[in-house]
Amino acid sequence: MTGTPDFLTRIIEQKRARLARAMSLRPLAELRGEALSVRGEATAHALRAVLGRERDFNVIAEIKRASPSLGDIRRDASPARVALEYEAGGAAAISVLTEEDHFRGSLEDLREVRAATTLPLLRKDFIVDEWQLYEAAAARADALLLIVAALDDATLARLRRITEDELGMDALVEVHTLEELRRAAVCGARIIGVNNRNLHTFEVSLETSVELAGHAPPGALLVSESGLRTHADLRRLKQLGYQGFLVGETLMRASDPAIALRALMMEETVVE
Repeated sequence: MTGTPDFLTRIIEQKRARLARAMSLRPLAELRGEALSVRGEATAHALRAVLGRERDFNVIAEIKRASPSLGDIRRDASPARVALEYEAGGAAAISVLTEEDHFRGSLEDLREVRAATTLPLLRKDFIVDEWQLYEAAAARADALLLIVAALDDATLARLRRITEDELGMDALVEVHTLEELRRAAVCGARIIGVNNRNLHTFEVSLETSVELAGHAPPGALLVSESGLRTHADLRRLKQLGYQGFLVGETLMRASDPAIALRALMMEETVVE
């Protein structure tokens, strides 16, 4: 996710307000029951499985209508259609932005994608409460994002445990700094996403992934996020130990996402 500390604070305040309204309409126990029922028929740890595959590049292709730093990217996109294009292009999994106010997404986007594809789905949002974990599971997500910068250590550990141990989903634990990487390791993160976007300046540098690669805990799967534009970027980071690559803006701006994705994975060229 992107933003400054002030932005992060504001968006979490907005998220908590939305969450309070949603929670008032549906008790946690009821939602949890539905989530467990759905997960009882789902494949456990689907994202972890595809990231562990021996293939050239495991790209998590992202459906993102807009962002705070970029404005509208493709606001009128059909999530189902884009998902099918990503699948045709060889995506290993699909990420769906479900945050409403700044990324123009929704949980309905994720449901539409789930109806269109069987690829593992990652819900990307600002998750601060276990209610959202069960909400994601009930919507048939396979994985979800936990942002270290947005959570204290106890909450981070508890949300990861519920996600992975109770629901059999995967938590992509996102970090931006070495300190956050160490916190992710302490919480038991099995999939660590390194976001190359600086929280203070909005600047993107792949050197963040380069610098943090050697500090990852043993056995953790590494995913590089943001600023991945060329085949050379992916190849360089794979050589450093990254097993996954989350790509959004580059693909969403392409006239043909399937062709753009294949080019990113196969050719040493910038994708427009």
